Amino acid sequence: MNPKELLLKFRRPLIIALHLALAAGAYILAFYLRFDLRITDRYWRLIARTLPLLACIKLVVLGYFNLYSGLWRYASIDDIWRLLKANILATLSFILAVTFLFGMQEGVFTLSGFPRSVFILDFILSFSFMAGVRFANRLIREKFRPEARTRLKKGLIVGAGEAGIMVLREARINPKAGIDIAGFIDDDRRKLNLCIQGVNILGASRDIPSIVEEYGIEEVIIAIPSARGEEIRRIVSYCKPSSVKIRIVPGLQKIISGDLEVKPRDIRPEDLLGREVVTINEEEVKDYLFEKTVLVTGAGGSIGSALCRQIVNFNPREVLLFDHNENNVYYLGLEFLTKYRHIKFRTIIGDIRDIGLLKNVFSSYKPQVIFHAAAHKHVPLMEENPVAAVKNNIIGSRNLIYAANHYKVERFIFISTDKAVNPTSVMGMTKRVVEMVLQAKAKLSKTKYMAVRFGNVLGSDGSVIPLFKKQIEEGGPLTVTHPEVKRYFMSINEAAQLVLQAGSMGKSGEIFILDMGEQIKILDLAKEMVILYGLKPDEDIRIEYIGLRPGEKLFEETLLDTEKDKATKAKKIYIAQLNTFNPKVLHRRIKDLENSVKVMDSAAIVKKLKEAIGI
Repeated sequence: MNPKELLLKFRRPLIIALHLALAAGAYILAFYLRFDLRITDRYWRLIARTLPLLACIKLVVLGYFNLYSGLWRYASIDDIWRLLKANILATLSFILAVTFLFGMQEGVFTLSGFPRSVFILDFILSFSFMAGVRFANRLIREKFRPEARTRLKKGLIVGAGEAGIMVLREARINPKAGIDIAGFIDDDRRKLNLCIQGVNILGASRDIPSIVEEYGIEEVIIAIPSARGEEIRRIVSYCKPSSVKIRIVPGLQKIISGDLEVKPRDIRPEDLLGREVVTINEEEVKDYLFEKTVLVTGAGGSIGSALCRQIVNFNPREVLLFDHNENNVYYLGLEFLTKYRHIKFRTIIGDIRDIGLLKNVFSSYKPQVIFHAAAHKHVPLMEENPVAAVKNNIIGSRNLIYAANHYKVERFIFISTDKAVNPTSVMGMTKRVVEMVLQAKAKLSKTKYMAVRFGNVLGSDGSVIPLFKKQIEEGGPLTVTHPEVKRYFMSINEAAQLVLQAGSMGKSGEIFILDMGEQIKILDLAKEMVILYGLKPDEDIRIEYIGLRPGEKLFEETLLDTEKDKATKAKKIYIAQLNTFNPKVLHRRIKDLENSVKVMDSAAIVKKLKEAIGI
């Protein structure tokens, strides 16, 4: 056993012995100070009589305050406070013990013969020794650690609060961090020119470009866990001229939940949204998922797989992973085998247009809850392929809706889109037709049907973020349809959680709308992503405008109209004002659509889609 392992094995006994030695040393030194560094035999006998008592008291009190188990390299104000309380209690206990044990005896051992100032001196010295040894250890580790072989990068911390101090401490004690903090940035004017642990607050966020140039900053760390997307985007924009690397400390909610570490990480596109953490009523969700067989169509896709990962938290009886993409389902199945071993699941490769397959799945596995996420979603592609859009999005979804009614499924949650609001694209129109089919069936069925609308999901397959990443890594250009185009965005996990919550609320054909917050200009998002790579927009990476594609809007429709849409008890979820339509007419028009699909008449399909939704 090497010396380090030996020290670790006997760490606690050694720490206890050190505390006892410090307590004894402080007590004897208190007598020396009291009597001008000369202790007579009389007082040596007093020390010998009372020192064991003091040692026992301090041994117990320090243990009670858990002062033998802390890591001294992380000594903090909390340790000081506990040491102070422990020494106050130990001193008071010692005074009482000396009074009761020796106060009734004669001679030198009476309390009247005990030098009272020793109590005060002992308290001060004991507290100072115990606190000093802790902070000396931390000082040695932080100030006199071996120099890293690699050159340290100059860093700047944005946010002179608790998170910023944590980052500073991590940079100092962790050689692997490889960063030397040159200063803080904070927009609170009262903090300007102040100093935190020897590091100056150099200015406000608008001063970042000049500070970066003056101090040779190579990395900016955003340490404001409570910052909203607007504030993060503003800070990122100040870094634009300097091309420094940007990192971020994640939100405290994510740290507490265990999703992320406290250490700074590379900033991600979702950080630019800065959306509040979603809180759902888990009991309500559990009520309809616990011990149920759950079918997820499009399970291998971004939304479908995110739903599956959330569903397993509520202990379903079985999860049916349904998708026509075998690779996606294969990898999701592997993830279930490794991460969710307690969950029973099946992988089903197939198409929702296959009625025979649906009959087999429903009769064999008897799903009780369905999340229907399978769809063709690419707007420009569906403009070119309206036959595929109608086949998959309308006919396939209708098959699933009818099967759910026939096999008495308890709940059916359809994943819709904001593009179904006043649709101008084939994809949006097909989604709106499915909403209408669902609403029509809800009036006649005991199955609880509902639809959930939301906008773009950040980082999902086919979204703009993966495209921009690929284009940046290839050296550009970044393709933006129009300089003024805006879109709603939310994270995949947020969307999945809100879908689960909406699923607990549906009664009969509701269309739930997820609050998407503010629209973000795609051009700004493109520029900010270039900056995140440490590059300069239009210099290192060119941005090219390619024009709006068929079916695309310049602005998405506002998802919330508080005068028409009703709020629900769940935050961020609203119910759309339902439009009236004739189900029989809708049924007839879908039949017409099927006929047009059979003869591959794209023009007729677009015309009949508009008729079906009344435009």
